[in-house]
Amino acid sequence: MEVLKALGNEKRLTVMEWLRDPVAHFPPQRDGDLVEDGVCSVFIADKLGVSQPTASEHLKLLTSAGLLRARRRRQWTFYRRDEERIAEVKSMFEEEL
Repeated sequence: MEVLKALGNEKRLTVMEWLRDPVAHFPPQRDGDLVEDGVCSVFIADKLGVSQPTASEHLKLLTSAGLLRARRRRQWTFYRRDEERIAEVKSMFEEEL
């Protein structure tokens, strides 16, 4: 299951936790609102302490699983949680357990 793969990494889980409250975890952005637009991938990579390509791979997996939504603005990509999809995934796990 794609969701399990996406959540099967500590760094990706950390990103999901940070994005739950982006204002508490990231500095203000010049080109987008942290809550409305999401967090720029550059900020996520810096906070994770990884290269931009490594962060992009993590974010790609989370987006492919439907847990994050990506939004392009000029040359930047912003990410925010898809709370509706996350609720669906939680419900699926609860039903299976």
